[in-house]
Amino acid sequence: MKKSLISVLMAMTVMAATAGCSQGGDSATAAAEAKNETETKAAEESTEAEADSQSEETDGEEAKGEGSTFTVGFDADFPPMGFKAEDGSYTGFDLALAKEVADRLGMTFVAQPIAWDAKDMELESGTIDCIWNGFTMTGREDSYTWSDPYMDNEQVFVVSKDSGIATTADLAGKVVEVQVDSSAEAALNEDAELTGTFASLEKTPNYNQAFMDLEMGSVDAIAMDSVVAKYQLKLRESDAVILDEVLASEKYGIGFKLGNEELRDQVQATLNEMAEDGTIAEISQEWFGSDVTTFGK
Repeated sequence: MKKSLISVLMAMTVMAATAGCSQGGDSATAAAEAKNETETKAAEESTEAEADSQSEETDGEEAKGEGSTFTVGFDADFPPMGFKAEDGSYTGFDLALAKEVADRLGMTFVAQPIAWDAKDMELESGTIDCIWNGFTMTGREDSYTWSDPYMDNEQVFVVSKDSGIATTADLAGKVVEVQVDSSAEAALNEDAELTGTFASLEKTPNYNQAFMDLEMGSVDAIAMDSVVAKYQLKLRESDAVILDEVLASEKYGIGFKLGNEELRDQVQATLNEMAEDGTIAEISQEWFGSDVTTFGK
């Protein structure tokens, strides 16, 4: 009987000890889980804070302040809008406007020549802040954040004076050249009826080459911007002529990366000031002999 009582007491002791261990394990597990939950929450809050910080930094990259650079992408073979001068410097009507804007905003102006067919990549990568170089808005309205249009332009054909070509109908069986990825190329691509009459439609990297091809007789006509055509004819003292028939009309604007409204607004406000005080008219007079812009008109 005594032995049985002792056995029962020992069993109860073991059960109590076991229960104590079980309760201790549950407490330890609960504490560990609480700790993990706290650490997880803290990590999540840290990640969110870092994401917010990165977002703020990204937003800051869109803004430009005094002392920063203002890098303008342009085609260095597109006179008079932007080109390389004989002394090796970059100049042109658009670049003159851009530099004045940068000066007034307290920014350092950088003229960055680009391959025209790589302009979107340059803008997306942040190599340039905008495309400012006789850049056509028509057909690209939703691809960039635009300034107000500042110039009207037309797509025309330039031919040699003694070519016998007087209308677009006379281009049948002729070789026509256009700059790659230009507004003139886009307009021709939309007029299959006209281009179907050409002997061929050739592409060139720039209009300087196109005029040399026309002068050598390797092409019969150039499709191009009227603003550039008039400047080239005057510069070269060429007897080539512009056909009266217009291929297409368009407006020039300054293209910023889609969504970069802050920088666009800074530039636009400055251009408005320049229009009001007559600076834009003065720059236009210098390059074209008259004010050919549409600002404030």
